[in-house]
Amino acid sequence: MTGKGARKVGMRRGGREGFGLSAADLRTLRALKTPASIQKFVDALEYQYADTAWPPARVLRDRKGHCLEGALVAAAALRVNGHPPLLMDLEAVRDDDHVVALYRERGLWGGIAKSNFAGLRFRAPIYRTLRELALSYFEHYYNLRGERTLRAYSRPVNLARLDSQNWMTDEEDVWCVPELLIAARHYALVPDKVARALPRLDRRSFEAGMHGRVKH
Repeated sequence: MTGKGARKVGMRRGGREGFGLSAADLRTLRALKTPASIQKFVDALEYQYADTAWPPARVLRDRKGHCLEGALVAAAALRVNGHPPLLMDLEAVRDDDHVVALYRERGLWGGIAKSNFAGLRFRAPIYRTLRELALSYFEHYYNLRGERTLRAYSRPVNLARLDSQNWMTDEEDVWCVPELLIAARHYALVPDKVARALPRLDRRSFEAGMHGRVKH
């Protein structure tokens, strides 16, 4: 953990370790007790255009991040509050991929995400399968030409697999996370023949999804 002499902690609370986070960062994340409060926190982060993969500790220090970094903070907050740190990759064509932090309540899936597009963020836990959850992003997932670009979703990736690489607290970019997401098995959402015939988004829907977008 970097920054202003932050103290590492190994405290336990409800049987959980402090995950190497500073006491201040641990308090911040544990205060986000619900997925909705985590999403609100992630939304408040300054959106940054950068080729980075900051760990949660860096994002918490600088209070900014992009899609991947917002998902990492969300996964860390979910973890310290008793959920597994799961991510799902949404794969696109002629567009950027998107990363969603996953959570499950009463057997149903929901998602937390940071995005420059209004419709690619929070999902309440109402989806029976990850395919249903991924499909909920389809109509909101488009590029600046108005093309619907979402094509596939990954199986859940448990970031606990990367604990030895300090994905929560490393001082450097944690490129191990996107590498793991890319390597995960992906499942097609749309048959190729259907994808080639998709119409472009209408202007009204396009503008609605761009509401609040931070320009480069």
